[in-house]
Amino acid sequence: MAVGKEIRGKIKSFENTKKITKAMELVSASKMRKAQERMRHGRPYADKIRNIAANLSQANPEYRSAYLRTGGNAKVIGFIVVTTDKGLCGGLNTNVLRAVTNKMREVQGAGGQVQAVAIGNKGLGFLNRIGAKVVSHITGLGDKPQLDKLIGPVKVMLDAFVAGQVDEVYLCYTQFINTMKQEPKVEPLLPLAAARLEQTAEEKKAYGWDYLYEPDPATVIDELLTRYIEALVFQAVAENMASEQSARMVAMKAATDNAGNLIAELKLVYNKTRQAAITKELSEIVSGAAAV
Repeated sequence: MAVGKEIRGKIKSFENTKKITKAMELVSASKMRKAQERMRHGRPYADKIRNIAANLSQANPEYRSAYLRTGGNAKVIGFIVVTTDKGLCGGLNTNVLRAVTNKMREVQGAGGQVQAVAIGNKGLGFLNRIGAKVVSHITGLGDKPQLDKLIGPVKVMLDAFVAGQVDEVYLCYTQFINTMKQEPKVEPLLPLAAARLEQTAEEKKAYGWDYLYEPDPATVIDELLTRYIEALVFQAVAENMASEQSARMVAMKAATDNAGNLIAELKLVYNKTRQAAITKELSEIVSGAAAV
């Protein structure tokens, strides 16, 4: 029964794997709920900042922030690439990195240069492999991202844009749609489009106040727009983490189901092998008795 012993070993191995993938599925489901709550809680702050910044920008038409500048040829393009630190989450990172690669090729094909900020270990490794210029990076954010940890790497790209060293900045991440669907996004972040700062009639009424500026309107508007951009990046990281846990839960569920199917198939093969061995022994016994 050497063959049967080998099959039993495989069955035991798959059962151990199934226990691990089932545990990872349950952990991801728990983390997914927390990540979704964190993602939803970040949206009101970004909306408040956007409305105040939009109202201030309209109230001071004589000053135009560097974040709102337009025109000129885009020769240097910056990318803020948000990925995960860990794997085992299906094609989540592959999809967003493929979209980033296509956009970078498009920019380079038009004669432009690219540089990137990597948020997440997977994106950092990919950008290094393709030889992209990585000006800053951050990894090991954990399950609960902190805005103060993101400010440093992102500020490198913001300062380069304000100084005119970068003409446009794109934000690349995976948007959370629902548990079964996550969509890769490559969105223009800078310069801030007018559509981002548009207000509805209700918002104009709610935020149409007169302001006292300290020290001056330019400083206040620039600081608010900086906080708004940082909020957009933080929201992208929160969306990406919710997508990561959802994708990992789905991937681990599929792995658990596949392990169960393999175990069932191996048990069937084992039973057939065992039955064939028993039948062979009985045949030998009967043949021996008949010969006697």
